[in-house]
Amino acid sequence: MERKKIYVFDFDGTLTTADTLLEFIRFACGRTRMLLGFALYAPWIVLMKLHLYPNYKAKQKVFAHFFGGMEASQFDTLCQRFAANSAHLIRPAAADYVRRVAPDAYALYVVSASLDNWVRPTVERWLCGSDSNTTFTVAGTRPEVCDGRLTGHFATPNCYGAEKVRRLTALLDGDRQQYFITAFGDSRGDKELLNYADKAHYKPFRD
Repeated sequence: MERKKIYVFDFDGTLTTADTLLEFIRFACGRTRMLLGFALYAPWIVLMKLHLYPNYKAKQKVFAHFFGGMEASQFDTLCQRFAANSAHLIRPAAADYVRRVAPDAYALYVVSASLDNWVRPTVERWLCGSDSNTTFTVAGTRPEVCDGRLTGHFATPNCYGAEKVRRLTALLDGDRQQYFITAFGDSRGDKELLNYADKAHYKPFRD
């Protein structure tokens, strides 16, 4: 029996040319406020880069600084506006590849450490295009909301490393062996996903 073709993409740096968390903060808060905020949390960011402090904790500190307490509806509006203005962040080679493989794919997934709130509308707008038959399932990190406001914490584990494999396997229906998985990534956070795939591509869409 022919195995079903699954294509799984990391988002930041793989489908995009930049880390969209940074780009989103710049968009939502402005360059000056962004730089001041990152200066404040520089010690934790440095420790994270040295693998001495958990990735998700550093990311959550930064996210809480900029967006903790914001109304969830306001945040979603910002995410939609960001997505509408993010065409320049999508790698042209990635978009071309998606258009080529989509007709024969059983399913297309984006598994990302960035937040669903801006990843999903960005993917839908710039990678699905006008072809209604091209659809992605997006599995990202989700923000915690309480009484209509962002708490600054995450409602799900940060979708990084082994969590990407857990999120993907939760989405697959049935035996893993019925799928032929092709995965795409560009960083340490994609290592487990690339190892899990039948075919892996590291930094495939770089010009």
